[in-house]
Amino acid sequence: MNFAQALSILSKSSPYAVSTEREQTDHLSTYKEYIYIKTDIVTDFYQALLSAKPREIIFLCGSSGDGKSEILTRYSRKFAATRDFHLDATHSFDRSQTAIQTLDGRFTKSKQNEKPLVVGINVGMLGNYAEEGCEEHSDIKASIKAFLENRAEDIPDNHTYLDFEQYPKFTLGHEGSSSDFVEQFLARLTKPTLENPFYALYSNQVEKQGHTRLTANFALLGLASVQKTLISLLLKARLIKDQFLTARALLDFVFQSLAMKGYLFDNIFSGADNELLDHIQSFDPSNLHTREIDQFVLQFDLGIEDKGFALLKEQVKELGVYEIESAASYLRLAYLLKDETKFENDYLKTLKVDFESTLVEQYASMWLLHKDFDGKGKARQVITRFYKDTLISAIHRYCNRNSPSLAKNQYFVSEYNGFKTAVELDVRADHAKIRSGGVSKVGLFNAYILVDDKSINPMPISINLLELLDKINRGYRPNKHDKNAVLLLDEVIEQIWSVANKKDSLFIIGDEKRYQVTNEEDEYFEVSEL
Repeated sequence: MNFAQALSILSKSSPYAVSTEREQTDHLSTYKEYIYIKTDIVTDFYQALLSAKPREIIFLCGSSGDGKSEILTRYSRKFAATRDFHLDATHSFDRSQTAIQTLDGRFTKSKQNEKPLVVGINVGMLGNYAEEGCEEHSDIKASIKAFLENRAEDIPDNHTYLDFEQYPKFTLGHEGSSSDFVEQFLARLTKPTLENPFYALYSNQVEKQGHTRLTANFALLGLASVQKTLISLLLKARLIKDQFLTARALLDFVFQSLAMKGYLFDNIFSGADNELLDHIQSFDPSNLHTREIDQFVLQFDLGIEDKGFALLKEQVKELGVYEIESAASYLRLAYLLKDETKFENDYLKTLKVDFESTLVEQYASMWLLHKDFDGKGKARQVITRFYKDTLISAIHRYCNRNSPSLAKNQYFVSEYNGFKTAVELDVRADHAKIRSGGVSKVGLFNAYILVDDKSINPMPISINLLELLDKINRGYRPNKHDKNAVLLLDEVIEQIWSVANKKDSLFIIGDEKRYQVTNEEDEYFEVSEL
């Protein structure tokens, strides 16, 4: 057994990537057992198993690769005598039946005996069964529909749904973002103790053969600051690229990052055959262009070395990092080590400033304000400023993009024969709706706006839309590449126009003159030149 073979169990192509009912007892299974992390959903699933009553159904649902098979396989061995398990409702295991028909049979058997039934199922398959399952199980189909439509009150007491989506992998907090699952996994994988079988192999290989790219990558991954940086990249992939993090994708991400031919800092931005790496490559720090970064690249090409840079080159040799051939690789290394105190120097601090992005922090701040908003004090001031200076300002600029000279409270409505029409509207934050709305998903929060004291539909704000709002306020005009965000803005404008159409006063703007037309109690129109 060598170090590379042990790490191979993390690969998505490994036979250990998906657990099955056949028990694996070879040497590699001990490595898989070591990295097992007991998460909150595992704890809740175990409690549900313990408290399950006769004819109760427990649905463990989620998406492919999130760890359902691992949990179900682990506990089916312990509870096989008292619980029935259907490990994968996506398959029929019988060529003469479809997956739907197999589920029909399982539910029929469950109703005939006294054992609780545990079903592992993808959310998509749940929807399929709700539509195509046999009428004998109309009660179960109705329950599934209630779950999918978030009607908790209509779910029977003997049906329990444990959904991975309700256990988010990332947490946005006042002290910063985090991921307990990723943190625990990386810390456990790299824990510097001989009780860790991975570290024992790593240590033995370094002692006997010296460092290789693989052991250097493992040494880098063992730094807590590097783990923190990787988590921030994974969070960016979730928020900006809408890439969900599953257990299988994470393990393969770590394997690819460690085992590919390059150093860790190059591998993570390589865009290899992994959905996480594919998205993270767009955050490559070597693609940034600032005065300091461009100057570093120029000096590197000329063979000029700053003292801080030369010091970093020497310091990383203790981790097995020796041969780096390009300025891009050194920038990635500096990015990866930007928060590592033992490598800290003035040169790295200068580059770190250019590496930092405030977008995620800005989004997290607004997400938390909407999540915890009580309508009082400083929180009210900050959220009001965000609505006024960012959200409503961008909506106003977008609405008036063809008539930018309109005043702050005037909104463009239409144009006829060279004359533009507009109305005055009071658009502001709906504090009552913000306080009662809450936040359920890390990927977005709802913004609530009043237009002349009338509530309009909530506007879902993602990190990408937030970035677009900032760009609009700096003069950017959305184009076809901003299609999804533009659709949301257009929906808001349509709702604003629906309020505008009921106004009694209208502004008409020509090339040189402006007029105000006012409906005086539906008796006559008064026209005045402005």
